Amino acid sequence: MTVKPDFAAGLALPFAATAPWKGPASRLEVLAVIDETADVKTFVFRPEGGGWFSYKPGQFVTLELPVPGGPVWRTYTLSSTPTRPFSASVTVKAQAGSIGTRWMFDTLVPGMTLTASGPAGHFSHWNHLAERYLFLSAGSGITPMMSMLRAMADTAPASDVAFLTCGRTPGDLLFRDELEMLARHMPNLSLGLMVERKGAADRWHGLTGRIDMARLKFLVRDYRQREIFCCGPEPFMAGVRLMLEDAGFDMRHYHEESFGAPSKAQTQPQTKVQTQSQAQVQVTSAKAASAAKTVTDDATAGHVPSQVQGAAPTAAAPAQDGTATAGYAGDGVRLQFSRSDVTTTCAPGTTLLEAARAAAVRIPAACEAGMCGTCKVKKTAGDVTMAHNGGITDEEIASGYILACCSHPVSAVTLEA
Repeated sequence: MTVKPDFAAGLALPFAATAPWKGPASRLEVLAVIDETADVKTFVFRPEGGGWFSYKPGQFVTLELPVPGGPVWRTYTLSSTPTRPFSASVTVKAQAGSIGTRWMFDTLVPGMTLTASGPAGHFSHWNHLAERYLFLSAGSGITPMMSMLRAMADTAPASDVAFLTCGRTPGDLLFRDELEMLARHMPNLSLGLMVERKGAADRWHGLTGRIDMARLKFLVRDYRQREIFCCGPEPFMAGVRLMLEDAGFDMRHYHEESFGAPSKAQTQPQTKVQTQSQAQVQVTSAKAASAAKTVTDDATAGHVPSQVQGAAPTAAAPAQDGTATAGYAGDGVRLQFSRSDVTTTCAPGTTLLEAARAAAVRIPAACEAGMCGTCKVKKTAGDVTMAHNGGITDEEIASGYILACCSHPVSAVTLEA
């Protein structure tokens, strides 16, 4: 582990002398880089120049990574806890062929700074308070679970939590030592570790295989009475969803974290499983934005059903009498980028982000699923439809902002980009 010397000497400023971090106006400074496994590292940050972090356990940040060839934006869940606010951490795995994460592994050292945005996201037990929890994860999907568990250990150590995590091998289990320590200090923490396989040299006496209903019942007999949070690779989460649905679990009490685009099963009307706040928005003006927004949140049920009404909107077509609709330009809608002084056409079915890229206009983007908010941009003219997943607030919409990755124009549009 490498640590920035002045921080190790205890030079963190008190709350009264600093302000909370507001990305991306304030950059993040690397404090430490910790090797967790052969392909997983934890990067610890503080606000450049001092400050502290305010977020919900389980939320994420988006980092701008200046890789060769131009910057890329990557979204990472915070593995740290807001109960220790002077630093924040992300724990990331370098996947084969990764660009941004591999750059972090090879380049970031204490003292370097990055631009970041966030924190954001709705995957937090603070949004779904319950008497009993089940945290179910695989691989690096453990990171939001650790954030939530660390917060509980600091503020509510008597919390009733069943914590199940899965890894490929015993050496791939993240935070194992810390989890075993927390289990000794949290009287109602039940810890379950599982690996897919073990080598001849591994000293492993736990469960081997993949999670299934038999193993779940063995480890957590009362799983039906728990609020379940799940995070991991998509095949893992899909298997958990199917297993719980087949068992008749009340999926209003199931929540998952994913940075990919919602699967078909998650975007159909009346789907039971939902991880982020989805909405269909018709944005016509700053004043009309709030009235034009149709939200499908089911707050009283304790979850948010995934309901995007209808298919993705397309560009306006010519009127039946042969006259052109305002802003219609042959096979698309006129799109102007005021800062770049570029005017182009957004083809039917194309998002504003896709049109910007085709016109060589730079709009930062990370998840491209309406969750992280990286592609937020000010709309100064025109109408769009926007189907987002919680990456933008009502106040931002009312101020004229949209998410370019999930917005489609319905008239000529001008963006500050």
